[in-house]
Amino acid sequence: KKIMKKISKTIKAISILLISSILLISCSSTTMIQSIPTGAKIYLNGEAVGKTPYSHRDSKIIGSCASIRLEKEGYETFRTILYRNEEVNVGAIISGIFLLFPFLWTMKYKPSRVYELSPSSPIQRSNQTKLKIENSNSKTDKLKKIKQLFDEGVLTQEEYENGKKRILESE
Repeated sequence: KKIMKKISKTIKAISILLISSILLISCSSTTMIQSIPTGAKIYLNGEAVGKTPYSHRDSKIIGSCASIRLEKEGYETFRTILYRNEEVNVGAIISGIFLLFPFLWTMKYKPSRVYELSPSSPIQRSNQTKLKIENSNSKTDKLKKIKQLFDEGVLTQEEYENGKKRILESE
């Protein structure tokens, strides 16, 4: 009789442990956020979290969302919203059979997503370039900076020549 009680308690403990682990595993969802080109700064809900590729994991409930902003020099800022309702979470459904509240996590993120950034327009590039050059101290610094931007392909030949002329003519 004592052995049966001990076995029964062990089975209950193992059952609770299994259900708890399934519940905890099924609540979280992960997605890999990538960009073309890579290395874009990523902001989730306005907070900087790293650069792409970036692995995002959370345990938010079904239907929750997060705003994503990707920024990379020479490219337009990319904005989108990440919704947690993209794929069925089988583990949460199984957990929900035993306990009711895991049904709040029956949906999860897609495993990965790729966002393609668009190059910024020549006018935007020109304005960004002017700010960078104006922040330089001497003519030499400004000329080095404008040459570097030209070499990186941020400036066209015409933009480079006009900028160089403007720097050399300034006092």
